[in-house]
Amino acid sequence: MQHDLSAAELSRLNAMSIYEKHLEAKGYQRIAGIDEAGRGPLAGPVVAAACILPKNTLFENLNDSKQLTAEERDILFKQITECPGLVYGIGIIDIATIDRVNILQATFLAMRQAVAALTILPDYLLIDGNQIPYFEIPTEAIVNGDGQSISIAAASILAKVTRDRIMVELDAQWPQYGFKQHKGYATQQHLDAIHKWGPSPIHRQSFDPVKSILNPNPMQIPLFDG
Repeated sequence: MQHDLSAAELSRLNAMSIYEKHLEAKGYQRIAGIDEAGRGPLAGPVVAAACILPKNTLFENLNDSKQLTAEERDILFKQITECPGLVYGIGIIDIATIDRVNILQATFLAMRQAVAALTILPDYLLIDGNQIPYFEIPTEAIVNGDGQSISIAAASILAKVTRDRIMVELDAQWPQYGFKQHKGYATQQHLDAIHKWGPSPIHRQSFDPVKSILNPNPMQIPLFDG
């Protein structure tokens, strides 16, 4: 935690706190960072997390989850979820909903779920990315926010670790696809398994190549040339 931080690490984390400090100076007290994991994979749910950090709380090595090892993420996940006064919520949207409403809308649903799961109402939302759902709360989108905001970075850890653990559980049900290794992303190992075994019930049928495998000969509509 903060008292153990080197000067360089303290400086880095303070730089990642600029958005939060700016909002605190404007009077906002409950700032929630929001991020998602799992927009791109061919299988599994999309997960979002919302996180309100206690004021002046810094975690060593906190960063965009993609910049950390699995071990580093697990350590931070434990620290974040066990931190006194920290409030977080998780949203999980299943494969059927992703296929029905599309991945962007499913991501928005996961974000709304995560905010709804918070035990206190935030007064400002910081969201990673450039597309955000509507909230009746002041909201700001930050491109690459998981590397620029400590609140979003914390949410990115929560979302990533939660989703990875779900994919490890799903690997036990469908071990032939290797979900434990690639977490549903389109690695060559995963693509080869889909072609060998066909899609599983947790593959996203609206995503190619799953869509093409399930519907290899879509009906061609003849062009009117008259």
